[in-house]
Formats: sequence, C-alpha cells, structure tokens
Amino acid sequence: MKIAVRLDDITPDMDWDKFLAFKEILDRYGIKPLIGVVPDNRDENLHKDDNRKDFWKYVKELQTLGWVVAMHGFAHVYTTDKGGMFPLNHFSEYAGLDYEKQLQMILDGKRILKEHGVDTDIFMAPAHSYDRNTVKALLAGGFHKMTDGFGRRPYVYRGMTFYPISFLLSSSLRKKQGYTTMVVHTNEITKEAMLQYKKMFAEHEKSFISYGDYLKVRPVKRGYGGRAFESFLAKAKHILVKLKK
Repeated sequence: MKIAVRLDDITPDMDWDKFLAFKEILDRYGIKPLIGVVPDNRDENLHKDDNRKDFWKYVKELQTLGWVVAMHGFAHVYTTDKGGMFPLNHFSEYAGLDYEKQLQMILDGKRILKEHGVDTDIFMAPAHSYDRNTVKALLAGGFHKMTDGFGRRPYVYRGMTFYPISFLLSSSLRKKQGYTTMVVHTNEITKEAMLQYKKMFAEHEKSFISYGDYLKVRPVKRGYGGRAFESFLAKAKHILVKLKK
C-alpha cells in the first residue's frame, strides 16, 4: 500500500523544533506531505512556541518545494459536540452549525490564506468532524478536495473528492494494494515516537509517497452504502481509542 503523509495543526506558534525534526526525516526520503494550515488560530492548545515572523513566507516556500497545503478549519476552536459524517471524535468546529455560518467561516479562512499568497482547494477538518452542510459550503467556497474518510483510494461523494486516511497504520504498512494517508500531529511527538518514526521510514521507505502523487490517483465513486460503512468504522475506532485510553 502506498502511504502519503499529512501534518496537522500548522500555525505560526507551533512547536517548531518538533516540526523541523520531522521535516528532516521527510526530506531524507524525499517525501513531500500535505500540511494543514490554520488560517486564524485561536486554539490555546496549539500555542507551543513564539510566533515565527516569516511563517507565511515559509509556507509559500514549502509549496514551491512540492509540499501541498490544506486549509485546516478556520480558528481550530471546537464549537459543538457533534461527530458529523465521520465521527472519529464527538466535537467539531463545523459539524452541527447551520450552512450560512459554515460558509462564512470557510470564506473567511480562504480569504486569510489568499491575503498571504497561499491558495488551495483542499480542506482538512479539525477533529476530522464535518457534516453535509460543511461539504455543501466547501463546494460553494471553491474547495473540491478533503483529506478524510476510510478506503483504499480516493473517492467522490456528493461532489467532493475525499482522500482517505489510515484506519490502522500498522495494517496499512502490511497491505500490498491501495493508497492511504498517515496522520501526524508534530506538536505531540515525543522523543520515543520520533525514534519510531525514523525506524518506520527506514524500514518501509518504498511504501511512502508524496501527497502530490496521491492527488494524481484517479478517484472512484462512492454511494450511500459505502459512506454508511465508513461511518460505522469511524464510530468503531472512536470506541477503540476510548477503551485504549
């Protein structure tokens, strides 16, 4: 299975030491990830370091190097207790809000990115949670791709192209066919985890691809049945994670 990489919670005040340490691993193997940039971060939990003054210039530099940018919500502040269409978590910045409110948040986020010279049509929902209004508002706001869902290749549902994430990374590394995404929160990486990542990339180098290559994979159509099964898997993983904790 070919595995792309996405890095969540990219902000001017993230933990830069951890981010750059992980970037060094990716650079070593020529892997260019998807990065989820928060347009107007107001989540206190993401304040890890001093603001990097050249943040937006740096993001644009990464784009020129082949890194792919997604808009990661708007302020990354959870406003509801809804899991939405992909209930990995029971909290959301978007799911449960009315269409007009979601559309305004999406347009405001896109405007901030454009003011800094960053353009994208890919959306990364905070906490993986979104609903039908989110998808409708995203399409109206010029977004046509989302990094979420489960499956072995990109798929189209309700006019949106979804690029699935891994249900269980250890299983994805064993599979021979298909495509998926490994989700990484660099702010949360421990020293032990960093060593594990280094070992994993060294042992499975041929399994990883750049996100730009993932975007080239032809999507398939997915109907209601496939989405219902995906929702079931998300609920199951939510329960498993709670039990593990």
